[in-house]
Amino acid sequence: MARPVPAFDWIGHHADLSPDAVALIDDGRALTLTYAQLEDQSRRLAAWMAANGVEAGDRVAFLAGNTTDTFEALFACAKLTAILVPLNWRLAVPELEFIVNDCRPQLLIFEDQFAVAANQLDVAVKLQLGDEYAAAKAAARPGAVGEVTATHDDAWAILYTSGTTGHPKGAICTHGMFFWNAINIGHAVGLTSKSTNLNVLPTFHSGGLNLYTTPCLHLGGRSINMADFDPGKVLTYLESGEVTHFFGVPAIYQFLAEHPGWETADLSLVESWACGGAPMPVALLQRYADRGVVIRQGMGLTETSPTVFLTDEAHAISKVGSVGKPALHTEIRVVDDDGNDVAVDSVGELWVRGPNVTPGYWERPEANEESFTEGWLHTGDAARIDIDGYVYIVDRWKDMYISGGENVYPAEVEQVLFHHPNVLDVAVIGIADDRWGEVGVAVVVPRDPGVFDDEELLAFCEEKLARYKIPKQVRTLGELPRNAAGKVLKRSLREDLE
Repeated sequence: MARPVPAFDWIGHHADLSPDAVALIDDGRALTLTYAQLEDQSRRLAAWMAANGVEAGDRVAFLAGNTTDTFEALFACAKLTAILVPLNWRLAVPELEFIVNDCRPQLLIFEDQFAVAANQLDVAVKLQLGDEYAAAKAAARPGAVGEVTATHDDAWAILYTSGTTGHPKGAICTHGMFFWNAINIGHAVGLTSKSTNLNVLPTFHSGGLNLYTTPCLHLGGRSINMADFDPGKVLTYLESGEVTHFFGVPAIYQFLAEHPGWETADLSLVESWACGGAPMPVALLQRYADRGVVIRQGMGLTETSPTVFLTDEAHAISKVGSVGKPALHTEIRVVDDDGNDVAVDSVGELWVRGPNVTPGYWERPEANEESFTEGWLHTGDAARIDIDGYVYIVDRWKDMYISGGENVYPAEVEQVLFHHPNVLDVAVIGIADDRWGEVGVAVVVPRDPGVFDDEELLAFCEEKLARYKIPKQVRTLGELPRNAAGKVLKRSLREDLE
């Protein structure tokens, strides 16, 4: 039997090798942590946790905004082989109660602004960030914590999926998944110990943890974490020459492009730009390309830690709309309903396999049975592979609807609508129709609602889409509902239309 791969102690290693190198910057608190300080603080927290009953395998829930304390807690858990459960602070108390009841944490660490919610959650031990948290660490004995004994097979976090359908499921994220994601994305975007990442994504989400903060910490680089997304402040960082790598969801790139400072901002000093979380409108990609900024479209899931794809820079424009080829240590297939590989340029469901893929969902054997076939994760994404091996995510498999016997993939229709000058944001969903079975509804956020014209928008589609793909109705909203990953909550839109 093969010997389990040890997880090793990332922060301990860099604290020994480069103790004064900066690991984390907390923009919200103007706080800087060197590797020596991050090692000391995470070790002290681990010692306090152990003294308060946290053992190997126990879950530690964490309810806070973007703060470097998240990473102290993550690496404290690593030292105890405990499991961090970052909680989505946007959820209502009943939703948080579901997650807490599901994973049964031994400890809840929470921020004061979420104290009302935290006090309603049934967790035996609670620790509030701020003075109480600082005092707990100060009184702890860091020497009481031994060496990291976790292996790549041990769980390091449980990340609950966004719950776009039904209750969220807890994806188990192992030490190995964090490691292989760091290798996959680090290789793809050229991270080194000299790299500086700017993180604006929520750290209760896989993107906020792993694109690219933990890969930078694996390599001895640094990450700036912003408490709140402020497009003007982000542009200032991107112009400063301090930031080498930036990853955002499409909505973030849209907000940056709409900011008054965008046209004059010097964006040439950032080495790598990437996007994921949702399909990037081709029109927006082109808008950045016109400024000399090549945004590499990628794709991943919570269950894949998250990197699966990222376009290579050489083909980011020539293969526009593609998410590229699979990461170095990842396998993919595109299959039909029977699990057979489909032909080139045919649409099927994307399956993924590799050491970056979750071993399963927390205490959900029925979900594991449905989601895996011989180690292959069924992603639920409709995809196709072109003749050159580049992958295109056509849509969510479940978002496809059938109109008059023809498959309609909303993402294709949305890409056309994004080219209309008065469309700022758009989502297309299928609804029941007596004649056609289902028809499309375009839910649009106009740039200028005062001059928005439904009929003109539909006429705009006529030479660009087959008639069965053109939505039959148009609705307008001031803002589309999205989850933390930037994905539109189409279930909410459907419920509102029913």
